[in-house]
Amino acid sequence: MPQTIIRSVEQLVAEASQEVRTLSVAEALDMHGRDDVLFIDLRDVRELAKTGRIPGARHVPRGLLEFWIDPASPYHKPFFAEDRTFVFYCALDWRSALATKAAQDMGLAPVAHLAGGLEAWTAAGGPVEASKAKPESC
Repeated sequence: MPQTIIRSVEQLVAEASQEVRTLSVAEALDMHGRDDVLFIDLRDVRELAKTGRIPGARHVPRGLLEFWIDPASPYHKPFFAEDRTFVFYCALDWRSALATKAAQDMGLAPVAHLAGGLEAWTAAGGPVEASKAKPESC
């Protein structure tokens, strides 16, 4: 029997977007470079290799986010325990909306995501650097 999807990805993203803080590119550009803000790139390593990343951003593969946030997880990354605002982004903003909602639901705060993702950032002239040759691992 074929699967029946009752809520589309578009619906999930719209619902998440109603519950999280979304930053305009102008707001994100103003926050970039501050010591109390950490940008989190959720994209796949192939995307990073192709288009680079926002300078100073940490690469957190979307599939590992919750494991890296949770201090009880064997995969926890200490930078998620720092007192910072975490700004999530992806290529457009669908993955980052869902990721921000998940992080917020886990209790990570403050969190936000970038409207339009890296595409909007670069279109607005935001800086981009080549990605590190080797992605972070678990």
